[in-house]
Amino acid sequence: MPERARRRWAAVAAQALGWGGVTRVAEATGLSRATMQAGMAAWQGKQPAAKRARGGGRVRRPGAGRKRLEDQAPGWVRDLEALVEPATRGAPQSPRRWTCKSTQKLADALKETGEKMSARKVAALLTGLDYRVQANRQVREGTQPPDRHAQCEDINAHVKAFQARQHPIIAVETKQKAFVGDLKHRGREWPPKGPPEKVRVDDFLDQDLGQAIPSGVYDVTHPEGWVSGGVDHDTAEFAVASIQRWWYHMGRVVYPKAEA
Repeated sequence: MPERARRRWAAVAAQALGWGGVTRVAEATGLSRATMQAGMAAWQGKQPAAKRARGGGRVRRPGAGRKRLEDQAPGWVRDLEALVEPATRGAPQSPRRWTCKSTQKLADALKETGEKMSARKVAALLTGLDYRVQANRQVREGTQPPDRHAQCEDINAHVKAFQARQHPIIAVETKQKAFVGDLKHRGREWPPKGPPEKVRVDDFLDQDLGQAIPSGVYDVTHPEGWVSGGVDHDTAEFAVASIQRWWYHMGRVVYPKAEA
């Protein structure tokens, strides 16, 4: 099948599969995503007129076109493997390996040796070498205390006893701190239509305004919470003051029989 007809056939097949069709057809046929996109553009009539006129009715012979980077310079693949080898991981009996080095850092390291290669090309070469990017997984735990189960049972018994006497069970936690001032924070809001609010370019701590430290108190029995904001330091005194404020504003209303 000529390459033009192959591109269009792949585009029709991907369109028929719907969502994810391009990826599935590319994996099944070995065609690149760029080839798939070119076939989509030609099939939908979105190909530029200049490119259509330049292509005409000619058919390139098999093997024509620009050679792959790894075919032009096979030594680049060896240099890439040399960079990845110190950080290679995987089971000895498994052919699949993975690396924790980012493709951008590998591309930058290759550029230092005079080899210009994009991060996307590095990812493609590593995939061809059976490498995968994989992060660490936290599964190892320390030695379990012999009385851990008994401790949990004792805590659970106390929780049930307090709840039976209508006494509060709370969890106290300090949330993420945030700098105060005209700074760029995450999230969006719905202001009146107009230009966005202007903030500072550098998000550094304002020595006069300080930072906001939210301390939350969560009522386990009644799923409600209370958040106190501080501007000094996250100390034990601040946690106690947060609990005290929760008690006077919410706790004693919900638990009238509890003792302060």
